Amino acid sequence: MSESSLGKRERLRALHDKFIVEDRWRTADERTRLYLLSAALVVIGVAGFLIILADIVQRDDVAGIDIPMNEWLMQTRTGAMTAIMIGLAIGFGPVALPVIIFGTIVVWGVLAKHLWRPVLLALGTLTGLVLVQVITRLVERHRPPVELMLFGVDTTYSFPSGHVSGATNFLLLLTYLIYSRRAASRRAVIVVGVLLVIAVGLAAISRVYLGYHWPTDALASIALALAILGGIIALDTWRTVRVRAGGRLGTDADASADR
Repeated sequence: MSESSLGKRERLRALHDKFIVEDRWRTADERTRLYLLSAALVVIGVAGFLIILADIVQRDDVAGIDIPMNEWLMQTRTGAMTAIMIGLAIGFGPVALPVIIFGTIVVWGVLAKHLWRPVLLALGTLTGLVLVQVITRLVERHRPPVELMLFGVDTTYSFPSGHVSGATNFLLLLTYLIYSRRAASRRAVIVVGVLLVIAVGLAAISRVYLGYHWPTDALASIALALAILGGIIALDTWRTVRVRAGGRLGTDADASADR
């Protein structure tokens, strides 16, 4: 190999180490718990999705909870509530949300001068988008009647919900990627968890309330997002978590020495 090729490889390696490498020092037990968490999320997400899909197929396109929940939400419609739900639909929609995600990735990468977590955020949200597009075309589930739609007519297939999938993936991944790197009190974890549940719930309810999705479309999207989160946690743990021989927790000096 020529000297110029070696120099180029060394420069690329230096850029990789500077912008991509991110070591986190944890005990062996902590790393194991992260892998167990990721596996549990994948199993729960995939199992939940398959259970919902089976119910839809067995009941000829409409699951058992869909019509009762749709009818109840239709009864709660008011002018003010509809305006709020339309605002949520726009914010979580195919125009605004990609801009928000892209802006977050770029700003995060520039400010942090590090790309690993922004890349994971991009990978997770892109995976969700691809899965939704593929599954939607395979299942070909029809949306609720067009007369129930409050913000224009949409005749594309509905299962799973792209709005809910995009919003849930973004919120779950962003929360994990931020809080996995900092110590948080139990109170902070509870507060963030409650806010996360509320935000995801509003994204799901808005699509059903406005008449564009069945409740199980939204639930299936959330299940897929949990599975994707589990996969990202596993990848992040495999790539970044380091354990010293004998289970000793490493230090920043150790990390520098190993790079």
